[in-house]
Amino acid sequence: MPAALTAAARYPQRLARYTTALRNEQPDRVPLRPFVAEFTGVHAGYTCQQMAHQYPLAFEAACRCAADFDWDAVVPNMIATWTGMTQAMGLKYYLTPGIDLPPNVGHQYLEPPADTAFMQADEYDALIDDPTSFLYTTWLPRVTAAIRAPGLPDAVARDLSLVKGAMAMSQFFSDWTRQEQRLREECGTVAAIAGMLKAPLDLLADKLRGYVGLAEDLLVRPAQVRAACEALMPHLEYFARVTADPQRNVPIGFWMHRSCVPLISFKHFNEIGWPTLKPIIQELWAHGHQTLFYAEGNWDHHLDAFAELPDRSIVYHVDRGDLAKAHRVFGHKFCLSGGIPNTLLSFGSPAEVRAACRQAIATAAHDGGYIMDASAIIQNDARVENLRALTEATLEFGGYSRGHSTPLPAGGPRPLETDARPGTFFTPRPDDRRPPGACIPWRDVLPQLPPITGDPRLCQQVWESVDALGYFYVWWILLAF
Repeated sequence: MPAALTAAARYPQRLARYTTALRNEQPDRVPLRPFVAEFTGVHAGYTCQQMAHQYPLAFEAACRCAADFDWDAVVPNMIATWTGMTQAMGLKYYLTPGIDLPPNVGHQYLEPPADTAFMQADEYDALIDDPTSFLYTTWLPRVTAAIRAPGLPDAVARDLSLVKGAMAMSQFFSDWTRQEQRLREECGTVAAIAGMLKAPLDLLADKLRGYVGLAEDLLVRPAQVRAACEALMPHLEYFARVTADPQRNVPIGFWMHRSCVPLISFKHFNEIGWPTLKPIIQELWAHGHQTLFYAEGNWDHHLDAFAELPDRSIVYHVDRGDLAKAHRVFGHKFCLSGGIPNTLLSFGSPAEVRAACRQAIATAAHDGGYIMDASAIIQNDARVENLRALTEATLEFGGYSRGHSTPLPAGGPRPLETDARPGTFFTPRPDDRRPPGACIPWRDVLPQLPPITGDPRLCQQVWESVDALGYFYVWWILLAF
């Protein structure tokens, strides 16, 4: 890319290159989209504590990397949280750099033992009946230091925690929007993903029952586990869709954790995990949203299942799986990304990194539909010279010989008419259930109000828009922090 090009000129070229690959088509060259987290601090000269406590520094570090490397897309802040939020909420499972950890160690999640899990085995019915209510009345008091269950003392500390946590979250996301604009205008770099999704079974293992608790539940109470996953499905789909890119150009980030073989059995994947995930992906695609399957670990056992999804509906990211196998199974259907081992970026030489990039391009990129990235999120053990080698090797080996005589069209993939059937992939829940997006539905509020003398639709619109803020507050904590 000529250095003389301004950010305003680079951005449309990079967006077109990135979205062409997302459509599983051939751009002018292989796009670069490293998911750099704490590595940005290594490059910019900040510690993990500085970036966790002062998110403007994390934003600055992300922009510094985007400006200094010829990358097409990055996440605005792969660290993706702020200790101002987590401390205001008093999250018990969040270990903070510089407080619970050394100042240059990235944040960690602390999973409680099964007997003190944030959701107990006898509470499935409460979760199934009303997930949002369960999160507020049972889960949130257990994962936070100051918030108490209804009826318990210390109301002032509880109220302050809720108010400060919500205000901090609002500040963080407001500045996140400006960070995306800064990447575009100052660096000419695309914000790589938007939105948040986890699989229902992963969510149970991550933040509710814990892995040990879920493993036991799959053997002892599989019907309740499936019912809980089904109850979570509409909320997870709704949350992902509402937080996704409104232009539908970049994919929804889907972080895949524990619901694969050997962490669960083929039986449980086929009978619970996949049947409660696949409809979410289909519904999102019906609305025109692509999903990035960030397959942490090795998901090779499940490639044939993922191949059931509509063409271009996902991007499949390879971590410890086999890039060649993924390309063989569904390279004709989906864009692929990743496959460069993080251990190589940390302990290998630049020459070894170059060789790995050249091999990945030869394996998965010859027809287009491949995005260069490390296998997993890049932390502060990666070496700057190795990220430069990854960048330079992609620019050297990733060009397509026939080139493009006309500008590439920009825009993410779109579903076929046969796939674009929103509302057809979930069985509706009973009318008396609390719907996604609501804490207290308007239908429950209306009987408690005096007669409305003006326009009832305006009253309903205002109530629902503000009520949704409370809904997203607790679901953001569950899914992202």
